[in-house]
Amino acid sequence: MFARRPVKLQSVNTDLPGIVYASGELDLHGALARHGALLLRGLNLQTIDDFETVARAISPRLIEYGERSSPRTRISSGIYTSTDHPPDQPIVLHNEQSYTLNWPMKIWFYCAQPAETGGCTPLADSRRILKRLPSDIVEVFEDKQIMYVRNYNTGVGLSWREAFQTDDRGEVEQYCAQEDIEVEWRDNDRLRTRQVRPAVRFHPDTGERVWFNHALFFNLSSLQPAARETMLAVVDESEVPFNTFYGDGTPIEPKVMDEIRNAYDSETVKFDWRRGDLLLVDNMLVAHGREPFTGSRRVLVAMAEPFQEL
Repeated sequence: MFARRPVKLQSVNTDLPGIVYASGELDLHGALARHGALLLRGLNLQTIDDFETVARAISPRLIEYGERSSPRTRISSGIYTSTDHPPDQPIVLHNEQSYTLNWPMKIWFYCAQPAETGGCTPLADSRRILKRLPSDIVEVFEDKQIMYVRNYNTGVGLSWREAFQTDDRGEVEQYCAQEDIEVEWRDNDRLRTRQVRPAVRFHPDTGERVWFNHALFFNLSSLQPAARETMLAVVDESEVPFNTFYGDGTPIEPKVMDEIRNAYDSETVKFDWRRGDLLLVDNMLVAHGREPFTGSRRVLVAMAEPFQEL
């Protein structure tokens, strides 16, 4: 995924010269389409403003984090912390907001402070994941699709107010109607939503088929055993913040989830963060995650170029 011959960023409109670890192309977007992820190192970025300058030079339209599924801290317009998740827990590989209808096409990561140990951002090529999965499993998912069930205000996970960034139920209902999400208001200010989305999509620029979904990430089985036991001690399985099913509402078999998990694991690559590193990811071509870490780790994120499904 990472080619290692450095080339100067002559085609980038920025006053911060540097090096991109790509395949030799000066066309950054062409290199990204080929590799799916590019590590830019040596830009001498010192501040968050430097990060935003470079990100906007290449991806002028940074977007706000909507229909949230994980806690983040907003630093400035379009700039967020990476997921505020306990450092001892891994974050399963996923394609950002693949459960929505208007996901970001590109994601920027900026390392302001690498962890003392661990804290890698593992990556996996969504094209290769799809090819690795057994064809019969892919066919079932293409036929049935995936249902995402989310529960809010149950005492665990995000509240609906944080997820939808509003206190107004009417705004939530309007958004969900627009985005093809089923809404079920329940007692004690609880909300349950259901949405059915494809498991496989075509990249709008390259035309390639990709495994693009949250089937694994949102599935209860993706939690570490201790975290899963703690959650189920607080809420019933039907009340967990996230879970995934086939599009008809039937459970996804454990052996199928194991196949999906193994495909991600087999395609995962890693690198060690250095202070000042930038990572540019094509969100449809490459999935990302986070390894557990110790010490102080600060990686910032900018999501860019929203794709709106027609």
